[in-house]
Amino acid sequence: MKRELAAAPHEGRVMNRKRNSIPDVFRKVKKQKVGLAEEFKLLVKNEAKDFEGMPNDTKSALIFLTSLFPRKLFDDSLPPIVLKHQLYSIVKDKTTVDRQLNELKDLGHVRIFQFGFDTDVFGIVFTEDYKSKVLAATAMKDTASTVQRFLETVVNSCTDLGFNKDKMLKEFSFHDQEITQLVNAGVLTVRDVGSWWLAIPGAGRFVKYFVNGRKAVLRMIRKSKYNEVLQSDLETRKGTSMVKLGIQYHVHDIIGAELVKCIPTTTGTLLRLNES
Repeated sequence: MKRELAAAPHEGRVMNRKRNSIPDVFRKVKKQKVGLAEEFKLLVKNEAKDFEGMPNDTKSALIFLTSLFPRKLFDDSLPPIVLKHQLYSIVKDKTTVDRQLNELKDLGHVRIFQFGFDTDVFGIVFTEDYKSKVLAATAMKDTASTVQRFLETVVNSCTDLGFNKDKMLKEFSFHDQEITQLVNAGVLTVRDVGSWWLAIPGAGRFVKYFVNGRKAVLRMIRKSKYNEVLQSDLETRKGTSMVKLGIQYHVHDIIGAELVKCIPTTTGTLLRLNES
């Protein structure tokens, strides 16, 4: 009986360690109802040890980052958008990210977008989210049937970021007037004469908020002593009106884009502006 009682505190400590091994960032996300949330719950159950080690898996990182996207800001009209370099803030091996992302793209699970404001910035959206939002955005418009055919014949079969006129005419059988309809519907945007990028209808607002928000967050760090701030302190700050996408969304942006250096300290990760 005494041996059984002696074991009880140890069991309690083990249970506490298991509960505490799930970092706060996961608990916050778990409360949110987002697309693919069930997959993220499975990730939590696997008890990722800490945020730095979370997980060496690009798809899981994507699911986490989509949960940070402020759907309500856009009246849920946009699919959750993740920027490719944000993945580098979680999965530290860039080669792994690039390889696994290409696998997801080739399998048709995600679409990759070039937004045009920076040639090094690529957006990532889960394909099913993209198609559902495009259909909803164009459902009551004259272009609806053309857009639906585009999704079925082009998006479902071709993983390219863009398309030229020859491919649209000969391979997918879209004539000039229909291509114009697709541009007007926002699923194509002009790249050069006779070529187009795949696009997200209404993404212009996101790009504007992203650019302004990044500048505002970097300005916060620049105003801090020695141009540095603890990541935990920055994430708990009340964002200005310019940071519409949320501080945490931009923290993953500036870390992944290497606009700040991450310095481990006894009080947490220190973010220092990368002046180079």
